[in-house]
Amino acid sequence: MNYKVRSIRRDEWPRAKALRLAALRDPVAHLAFLETYEQAEAHPDSFWQERAAGACEGAVGAQQIIAEGPDGEWVGTLTVLIEEAGSMDWAGFAVERRQGHVVGVFVRPEHRGIGLTEVLFDAGLEWAWAQGAERVRLIVHEDNGRAQRLYQKVGFVPTGVIVPLPQAEGESELEFALERDEG
Repeated sequence: MNYKVRSIRRDEWPRAKALRLAALRDPVAHLAFLETYEQAEAHPDSFWQERAAGACEGAVGAQQIIAEGPDGEWVGTLTVLIEEAGSMDWAGFAVERRQGHVVGVFVRPEHRGIGLTEVLFDAGLEWAWAQGAERVRLIVHEDNGRAQRLYQKVGFVPTGVIVPLPQAEGESELEFALERDEG
């Protein structure tokens, strides 16, 4: 595989924005992301600059990792957020221990099925463990079977936690987690 996987740099916010907008145009974006293309496109440049600065190489609270293709094109991404014990998460659930939270997973369709997502997860997990995370979790829409299968393939298991989606009445997301291997 001739791809480079790395954390973004602060000044790469235009590329991070472009990849996010591409992700939001994916046919299953409505199941995978909690914002629409139109909402994301309306954000000012300052939003994207702050977002990149908070998740770039050297940041401690979050890390956005990208896969760069042989031609330099960004073809995949995921972000890991650190959630502190004693805080509340975005859905109002108590965070019981320091953990990573994977969000924004996306690989361009023409680069899927070659193991790239697994490599992105390896890098994201390595970063989370280095930050002292005791576990890493993610939330996936109940109807997104493709993503659920991928997450299980990379070691995540359903926890039984169900997160209702207030913006989509009657729909919910499922929590999957991976415990830190102390061995």
